[in-house]
Amino acid sequence: MWRVRRPSSHPAPSGPPFNAPAARRLRAALNMGPEHVAHGMRVSYGLPYVTPDLVRAWERGTASPGNQELTALAGVLWCSPGDLTGRPQTLREHRVARGLAPEDVARAVGLALPAYLRMEETDGWRGTDRQSAALADVLGLTLPDFMTVTGRAEKLADLLSSAVTRRWQGYVRPIAKLTPLDRRVLENVLQSLHQDYQGHVTATPGRGGDPGAAGRDFLDRVLEHFWAAVERHP
Repeated sequence: MWRVRRPSSHPAPSGPPFNAPAARRLRAALNMGPEHVAHGMRVSYGLPYVTPDLVRAWERGTASPGNQELTALAGVLWCSPGDLTGRPQTLREHRVARGLAPEDVARAVGLALPAYLRMEETDGWRGTDRQSAALADVLGLTLPDFMTVTGRAEKLADLLSSAVTRRWQGYVRPIAKLTPLDRRVLENVLQSLHQDYQGHVTATPGRGGDPGAAGRDFLDRVLEHFWAAVERHP
């Protein structure tokens, strides 16, 4: 069922959230200001309401372009719409990215449509194990995707942070309850992460129990390190 691999850097262009940092980076690479982008969208794509302030709002992440605006913005920035989108994060974003109607997903996982829509609207997946397996199949979810969609990623990150900073052996069981990974794989991965983290702390020690810059960065990205270690495991 699960495809335990790191997400692709080229997400599907329909459905995922707008990637504001990518828009800023692409504009800067072309030596364009927000006023140039707005002008191009007005003149070349017939969107008279696009102003420099609106472009700035997109780039700050306080607003997101619609489908027509995204296509025009990509044209002005000489890129594809996919270059301006991030990975799907929510249940709805994954469904839209797959081009599925809510009815399709509800039927595939064996839920009444109103019940499924409530889960989608609240970002609170509460399906059974069988329904979860069906959800992963119909939406093509990787295990990291599934953990995020079902709201387990934050708890996993907390457990991993404790595992690498303390005795990792005490966190095998609670982490195993969250993830359907083989216990031996999980033990090897946690031991490896613990060693990696301790190496970062030793390399740049802080004061008074502070793990130092390298240690803090490791903890900030502990989920990324975890899935990368799982992927590397034979």
